[in-house]
Amino acid sequence: MNAAAETALELLLEVEHVAKAFPRGDGGELNVLDDVNLTLREGEIVGLLGRSGSGKSTLLRLIAGLSTPSSGEIRFAGRPVHGPSRGIAMVFQGFALFPWLTVEENVVLGLEAQKLPRDAMHQRAESAIDLIGLSGFEAAYPRELSGGMRQRVGFARALVVHPRILLMDEPFSALDVLTAETLRGDFLELWAEGQMPIGAVLLVTHNIEEAVQMCDRICVFGSNPGRILVEIPVNIPRPRDRLDPRFRALVERIYVEMTARAPRPAARPELFPGSGIGTVLPRVSSNLLAGLMETVAGPPFGGRADLPVIAQSLQLEIDDLFPVAETLQMLRFAEVEGGDIRLTDAGVDFANSSLDDRKLSFRRHLLAYVPLAAHVRRVLEERGSHRAPKSRFLDELEDHMSPEAADLTLRALVSLARYAEAFVYDDAAGEFRLEEAAA
Repeated sequence: MNAAAETALELLLEVEHVAKAFPRGDGGELNVLDDVNLTLREGEIVGLLGRSGSGKSTLLRLIAGLSTPSSGEIRFAGRPVHGPSRGIAMVFQGFALFPWLTVEENVVLGLEAQKLPRDAMHQRAESAIDLIGLSGFEAAYPRELSGGMRQRVGFARALVVHPRILLMDEPFSALDVLTAETLRGDFLELWAEGQMPIGAVLLVTHNIEEAVQMCDRICVFGSNPGRILVEIPVNIPRPRDRLDPRFRALVERIYVEMTARAPRPAARPELFPGSGIGTVLPRVSSNLLAGLMETVAGPPFGGRADLPVIAQSLQLEIDDLFPVAETLQMLRFAEVEGGDIRLTDAGVDFANSSLDDRKLSFRRHLLAYVPLAAHVRRVLEERGSHRAPKSRFLDELEDHMSPEAADLTLRALVSLARYAEAFVYDDAAGEFRLEEAAA
């Protein structure tokens, strides 16, 4: 879309300098969004792409009027949003259907607030049900439908109100791969044919290829707090072929943007975890860590690989791949930059070592490069009993993060430490100890 055509389209949504913070139990605040700026025009599909927890869904709730920004302003059709707006509808990830209502009753529910005549509501509901391919299932209950069919009901319920903006919160992520692909294709076909009774779409996703497949513009989100790192136009004609070199180049560019080292105002502070005991650790499997190093070390990669290629070959999305790659980077087994992952000498040695040598190497790196691991080990060594309650470390972590993040971080540490045999955790007793751990 050229600049002149874009300017001619009606501006439906303006998000200006929006921030959102939630109170924490210690009296502080958890900043979820910071200085988010976004526009949406008639006829556009705009994607919010980022990892889970980056604030994308929070932004969608603010736009829908279900929550209020801490600062900044959101305008729909030129008017400030101070609550649910009649021209904005949402499709959720988890279907959100009422199980005691039929398909038609679930769809009609979206029209109740408009107080239309019963015949008109019935006609609109039938049209929406037919449009999304569920004609004949009007009297069925959600329990009788597959996941894909239930999500189609969710689409029909949103479309029946003829919204000017349709908000979609990861609408395909709860579906299997084939069902999601079919539903995406049907949606895009109806959109291209102008059959969708909506003005514009704002799509939240953590699937890079889905964003490139569907969107006209992609806003790449960073985390802690959530903000837009870069906005990328998608100038590829529809229908789009995933094997098209332009498609693959755009996927590669997004990986580069999401793994960029270069400092910028919106750089992701969590990109290089391990800087202190207050760093939130991602929960990853030691099998995935070892498996990724083995894959990158072996043919055809030889120690260095494109993240998009690895993701495609292992069928991993960014929420699965990035935490593993970043943990390897934290442990100095790999470097992640420019959309690539490169094993360090230690990473190559690990991949080519025996199981016992791997554990020794992993323990050295865990205690050297993860301050929280070294801190727990030091506390246990200094105590005569070589034991310490989990609560002792939770209290420290909660000075830096939410209680939920503190608990997740300790669980992540336990998983890493068990593989490294650095110390053990007794879940029944709720305590860490050095017993049964290697000296």
